[in-house]
Amino acid sequence: MEKTSLAEKALEQGQGILRLAPNWVPRSFCVPGRRIKLHPDDYYVLGGERGGIDERWLSSTTPAKNGPLTGENEGLSMVVVSDSSGTQQFLLKDAISALKDKLIGKRLWDTYGAWPMYSKFFDNMGPLPHHIHHNDEKAALIGQAGKPEAYYFPPQLNNHGGDFPYTFMGIAPGTTREQIKECLLNFTKGDNKITNYSQAYRLEPGTGWDVPPGLLHAPGSLCTYEPQKASDVFAMYQSLVNEAIVPEVLLWNGTPKESIGDYDALMDVIDWELNVDPNQFQNRFMPPVTAANGDGYTENWVCYKSDAFSAKELTVAPGATVVIKDSAAYGIILMQGHGKMGVWDIDTPALIRYGQLTNDEFFISEAAAVAGVKIVNHSATDPIVMLKHFGPGNPDLVL
Repeated sequence: MEKTSLAEKALEQGQGILRLAPNWVPRSFCVPGRRIKLHPDDYYVLGGERGGIDERWLSSTTPAKNGPLTGENEGLSMVVVSDSSGTQQFLLKDAISALKDKLIGKRLWDTYGAWPMYSKFFDNMGPLPHHIHHNDEKAALIGQAGKPEAYYFPPQLNNHGGDFPYTFMGIAPGTTREQIKECLLNFTKGDNKITNYSQAYRLEPGTGWDVPPGLLHAPGSLCTYEPQKASDVFAMYQSLVNEAIVPEVLLWNGTPKESIGDYDALMDVIDWELNVDPNQFQNRFMPPVTAANGDGYTENWVCYKSDAFSAKELTVAPGATVVIKDSAAYGIILMQGHGKMGVWDIDTPALIRYGQLTNDEFFISEAAAVAGVKIVNHSATDPIVMLKHFGPGNPDLVL
């Protein structure tokens, strides 16, 4: 079936809500924390050379940048549509290209011509290296967009804290540029000790952090929900983490070919004032903020400091039936509970095989969001909890 008619059929069948398939992404430099519900036999199903699967990308139209072995459509979410002839999958990216403002709304389509964000679960057993995401100006040099991101630590996915549930953030006040440049120059000499010049913060489930581009950060080992701009640009500035050497190629990841070897170019990616902010905790930490309290439900903002995206956590009480209205299109991932959302049965799987379809991830069109999404909790004891990720300029984000 032609893509446009298939997208229209899926939108009509879901009455404005698209069902999405799980979208697993490996990282060669990571060790899975095994908290994202993938079957234990499947974390290395793509082969040892690809590394373990420690990410699930949500509502993504952004391809993963995983080097020459990257699989076809890796990182790209698929829409699931079924009829009497069977089940088909096609790219969410193609659905948005076909349906345009009918799916994501006129405001986003006219401004971006695409869905300009995605979210993910990031699930690493240990900490990541101190690294950085480029801003729009620097990312444009390699044909990408800049990458602000945010963290939220869902309690449902954090039954253990991993090896190091602390995140280094920024550069300690008083540090000089020369000291950080020396760390970069020492990248191939073992431990370049760059986190000597940073500060670590303990991570708490049910809270989050804002991470603008240009801010050095070494994410800790909690399983993390990460809304972010539609980009996969980064560079690793720490050479040794958890006794594992970081390949030098990752230091220059995101650097134009003509600038590889230029350490001043690496320094230019750093937003210095942002990094040495003495109020890093006060300005970057995000406790949940109440968005709405209604009959049978509560909503909290969990990511709200970036203008590139936002996210809410919705909780529907056991046995409740609610209608939730929003002013913009969004993706959702179910964290807990089961019931009905619009025409769809929704449930939270305990374990997922690689390639298995689920009923825990959806994309809600702007029209359906504005009209209101009916959610019915079929449990007498268990709340429904879902995370909702929005694009830039959410009209409802007023704090």
